[in-house]
Amino acid sequence: MDKIQMTQSSDFETLEKMAYESWHSAYDGLLGAVQVDYMLKKFQSAAAMREQTQRQNYTYYFVVCGGESIGYCALQGQGNELFLSKVYLLERVRGRGIGQQVLSFVMEEAQRRGAKRVYLTVNKHNARAIRAYEKSGFLREGEECTAIGGGYYMDDYIYAKYLR
Repeated sequence: MDKIQMTQSSDFETLEKMAYESWHSAYDGLLGAVQVDYMLKKFQSAAAMREQTQRQNYTYYFVVCGGESIGYCALQGQGNELFLSKVYLLERVRGRGIGQQVLSFVMEEAQRRGAKRVYLTVNKHNARAIRAYEKSGFLREGEECTAIGGGYYMDDYIYAKYLR
């Protein structure tokens, strides 16, 4: 990984395409393509990302390697906490340690922002992501099942890591 670069509003169409590719490869087997399409439209369309950055204190970042955007992450500042909302890499670059580098960036960013805790939610059946978070020192703190409309739910574990 070369760098993590903050996105601009003009990048959201590119991010939307990247989300489509990375989410379908990560979730079709867990949730089915129809639910993934629903979630993408609701949470990762260019319009949804603009709304999140303008009104919900989100910041999106590209993960860049060799001059190419290979993934993205999204953070939401919440006072003395930082919500790690999204970390997605293109399927062809997964398993190379890049996700761990992104998580290190997230912790550095949390420290820079003065956060005391970083937390995230992860699908209970996403074993690969759970292993990555646990490897990085995140601990399971609970679980939640959230209705997201359309008859769909997000059935997640809550993981957190505290800053010293």
